[in-house]
Amino acid sequence: MHPADPKPYWNTNVARHPDILRSVPEDCGDALDVGCGDGLLARKLAARVHRVTGIDKSPEMIARARDLAVDSPDLSLVEGDFLTAELPSAGYDFICSVTTIHHMDFEAALVRMRALLRPGGTLMVVGLAREANVTEWAAMIAAAPVVRITKKLRRASEPEGMPVAVPRMSYGQVRAVARRLLPGVRYRRHVLRRYSLTWEKPVR
Repeated sequence: MHPADPKPYWNTNVARHPDILRSVPEDCGDALDVGCGDGLLARKLAARVHRVTGIDKSPEMIARARDLAVDSPDLSLVEGDFLTAELPSAGYDFICSVTTIHHMDFEAALVRMRALLRPGGTLMVVGLAREANVTEWAAMIAAAPVVRITKKLRRASEPEGMPVAVPRMSYGQVRAVARRLLPGVRYRRHVLRRYSLTWEKPVR
């Protein structure tokens, strides 16, 4: 754990961090964390990536992230809207986003991530969606006891002041749009009420 961090916390977003970190390409030069919040994942990335940028629209979250990143000189934190913020046109070798994309226009966000990702780079999005059919509701109901017990055992908690939003898109809609915009994307639905998208940008 980063020496400036408070007592470690766990939640269903943090549960996906190991998968994200395993997806980082070898010898990754530049990484971008979209919707970095208090910077927990960005600080983890900074331990294995040469340069990391975290961006978040919330002034409170970015202020907290900056306080906790005092010993991470290779971590840059940007307060701004990912869809309109000025980011290096040279792009990134790795881009990730955890439960942030449902706060934005989903298609516009994926298009910008795709554009900012360097050829050969990896994109990983972890998101929230809503249930919209019998199959999706059945999966949610079946997983509910596991989610409830896991949260209780792990004493799940959220950083203070973390913005929340209700997802507008269903799992099926997310999967369809992602497959259209990111050919070959790997879509997974996870037990703890999350989905993930993993995509490697072709080398041209």
